[in-house]
Formats: sequence, C-alpha cells, structure tokens
Amino acid sequence: MSIKQRSRSLVSRKSDLSDTLVQLKVLNNQLDDGHKFPLFTERMDKAGHSILKPAALEIFQINIGKLCNQSCAHCHVDAGPDRRDEQMTRSDLEICLSIIEKYKIKTIDITGGAPEMNVNFRWFVEACAGLGCKVMDRCNLTIIESNPKYADLPEFFARHKVQVISSLPHFSKLRTDSQRGEGVFEDSIAALKKLNAVGYGRAPDLELNLVYNPSGAFLPAGQKGLEADFKQQLKRKYDIDFNSLFVITNLPISRFLEYLIQSENYAHYMEALINAFNPATIEGLMCRNTISVRWDGFLYDCDFNQMLDLKVDSRVQHISDFNLTELSDRNIVLNQHCYGCTAGSGSSCGGEITS
Repeated sequence: MSIKQRSRSLVSRKSDLSDTLVQLKVLNNQLDDGHKFPLFTERMDKAGHSILKPAALEIFQINIGKLCNQSCAHCHVDAGPDRRDEQMTRSDLEICLSIIEKYKIKTIDITGGAPEMNVNFRWFVEACAGLGCKVMDRCNLTIIESNPKYADLPEFFARHKVQVISSLPHFSKLRTDSQRGEGVFEDSIAALKKLNAVGYGRAPDLELNLVYNPSGAFLPAGQKGLEADFKQQLKRKYDIDFNSLFVITNLPISRFLEYLIQSENYAHYMEALINAFNPATIEGLMCRNTISVRWDGFLYDCDFNQMLDLKVDSRVQHISDFNLTELSDRNIVLNQHCYGCTAGSGSSCGGEITS
C-alpha cells in the first residue's frame, strides 16, 4: 500500500527547529516565552550525580542514514524520503567494522531513518554477523511492504539471526496511522505476519520486539501492562506473536518538540517529565553503556544527543580517531531533554530502565 505521509521533515520545510541550536535554546530557557524550568544538571547534582561517567561499552549504535520511506509526526530523527544525502558511506562503515573487531564489541544496534535503505546495509549486517556479533535492526516494518526490493528482508534477517526491533504506535489502525501516516498500520501488520512466517517471535533464536511511544503529550503507561495488552490484541485480531514490548518516552526534540510547541503542550509536558524525575534510573541510562555514531562518523553519548548535535565530551569525536581508553574517561553530556530518559520508570532504546 502507498503510505500517505503524516508529516515532512523540518529540514525540507526550512523550519527554525531544523537548527539544533534553536532546539537547545527552547530547552534551556533561552527564549523570552515565559517558560523557565529547573536545569537537569542541577537535579542530577542533588541526586549525587554531578558528573555522569560511562560504564563498560556494550552497544555500538550506528545511525546509518536519515533516509526513510516514512515521515512520522513525532520523529526525533527528522527522517523522511527527502533526507537522501545523509547516508553513511562504505568507507565509514568499514572503519566501524574495524572498531567493532578491534574492541570485540558484541552488540551492534543499527538504526536510521530506515536503515535498510542504505545501499551498504546488507553487506554491513553480514560482516557484523561474520564477527559473531549480535546485530539489532530498528525496522519500521513498512519498508518490507514499500518496495519489492525489500520484500525478502524477513528471510535476510532470519538468515543472519538479526534481532528485529520494530516501532508500532498502537494495536489500533486509527492511533497508528494518526502518528505515522495513512496506510502504515495495514503495512505493519502485513510485515509482522511475514516475520512470524519465517520464525520471528516464535523460534527461540529469532527475536522480534516492538516499540511503543505515546502519540500525545503524556508519559507512557507501564511497560508490563502495555506488553500484555499488545500481545493479547495482536494475537486475537491478527494471530501475530512477538517477544517483548519496549516502552519509550518521547523526548522533547525535533518534530516532537515542534508538535509540543504548536499544540501549546510544551510547558505541560516538560513539567510532567520534571515532576516524574526518578534518580533510580540513572545507573541504567543507555548513555552509560552505548556509543552512538552518526551517519558522518561523529560520536555521541546516545541517539538523542546525536539529534541535538551534542558530541561526546572528548578529544576523540569521530570514528577515524576512535580510542576506547579516552572515550571511557569522558563525562557524559547532559541537557534538558535528559529529563525524558529519567522520568518514571526511565526510558532507553531497550524500553523501561526500572520495573
């Protein structure tokens, strides 16, 4: 089915918010709009974490491009069909591969955009699998249905034991399409059935996880309860199975920040995040065991810092200079959006941090 796009990228619309400095000014109380919120760094200091240091590196996360077949209303990457130029090259992926091999990094998290649209995607997956790595692909599902050249992705994933992590805003068509575009739900269901058909969500070595994030300016409900609802509804209505549901809080950046401002929900949402600050989440934050790599090779503490162009606080800021000893001694870069990852039960690329 042809997807009717829900939105367009900030870049293509020449929005002021396409400039990460403008986003940071909004977040850091630097605009004369009446919104003044306590600094996240001050909250961390009161919690006994004036400096946040990384733990052992476990996950090498690579955003290999902003090109996507979808253009979702809340996309924190500002990805879309118009972002064709921001694609990681084969030479940079080869550097990533050498880093993975040298430091024996076991988990490779590939994201986008629609990462599968990078022309080097399959080669890179095969190379990482050949090193014995656990490869994770953040697939939007509709890519499998969007073009015949992607139709064999379920078989490709299964052949290399790729862990598939797929975003599905809801088990209802209305709520999914309202966030991601008309036709997304039907294509997502069709793709999930194809993944099930090759063993995903059913065979023990083919893991299929779904990602849920709210469609509005509110914090998500508990992961355990939502997972039970998703499993029951998808099984009953469509005979679909999956392993786990990851619940992720929307962070106030990029197109979700635009939505918050335009709907006049920005202050309300920031207050909700701040009031839900939970120090128990700090030790499990994804920035502590992950390095995030942008499509052009620059390094970040996490995917969200990457989208705000807050590079790692280190002499080493690019894969061409990668040095794990130096990176392990860095201070993690914190800012106002970090309230999102520390609210309630916490939020990471793997869902809730605390139960």
